[in-house]
Amino acid sequence: QVQLQESGGGLVQTGGSLRLSCAASGRTFSMGWYRQTPGKDREWVARLNFDDGATYHTGSVKGRFTISGDNAENTVWLQMDSLKPEDTAIYYCYGSRQKYTGRPDYWGRGTQVTVSS
Repeated sequence: QVQLQESGGGLVQTGGSLRLSCAASGRTFSMGWYRQTPGKDREWVARLNFDDGATYHTGSVKGRFTISGDNAENTVWLQMDSLKPEDTAIYYCYGSRQKYTGRPDYWGRGTQVTVSS
């Protein structure tokens, strides 16, 4: 069982930046982030494939968020710039052993991001 540990959440004003980190205890094919607000489904945000370095971001964060990682350290980061109040959510790191689907197999406990207007 791979354990994931997130860090870096917090409170920031609109237009500010935060950087989330996630470290995994073992190897995965890819790692990424989801986010969730109360009463809503968990929303996929970004993914990094460790084998080819490909990255993917959901449309609402493109140009503002950037996922990166270190394969050797089983770590990913999510740089979040130009934050908006609608980015407020709990952000969950995940790891996937699925090469083609990227379906999450492991989850972190989440870290709160709050963007004040």
